[in-house]
Amino acid sequence: MKRAAVLGAVVALGGAALLATHPLRAAPDGATVFARCAACHTRTGAGVPGAYPPLGADFRALAAKDAGRRYIVLAVTRGLMGPITVEGRPYAGVMPAQGGLDDGAVAAVLNHVGTKIAKTGPAFRPFDSGEVARLRQSGASLGPADVARLHAGAGGK
Repeated sequence: MKRAAVLGAVVALGGAALLATHPLRAAPDGATVFARCAACHTRTGAGVPGAYPPLGADFRALAAKDAGRRYIVLAVTRGLMGPITVEGRPYAGVMPAQGGLDDGAVAAVLNHVGTKIAKTGPAFRPFDSGEVARLRQSGASLGPADVARLHAGAGGK
């Protein structure tokens, strides 16, 4: 009995030490992160014609393809500058990179858009932080204009 109590205490202390060096964090809330996106794309994701594109069928079409998923992650993490066409309308604005978002927060906001905002188009496959990290790294050398040029080739509509 005494040995089991000591073992339990060691496990508990080890767990406390692990938590002290690697604290648990709550998963980011995609809806909360989306508030920064809504400033331009609007709360519903409808966008502003000619200024800020909608986050609807184009988003779902992109999220259904590997190249599109890369484009979406890079649009958030690297920003956009230059012309793109979304749902048949041209946009030539600038979207700044969304600094301060870790991979989990990027995945959370993209999943929020894919499930709550963009409701038309192909079935949505959720992002995870590992995929976001890999895709972010794949475009580390790209600037906002480079990312904008990826849109059409990635399956944007």
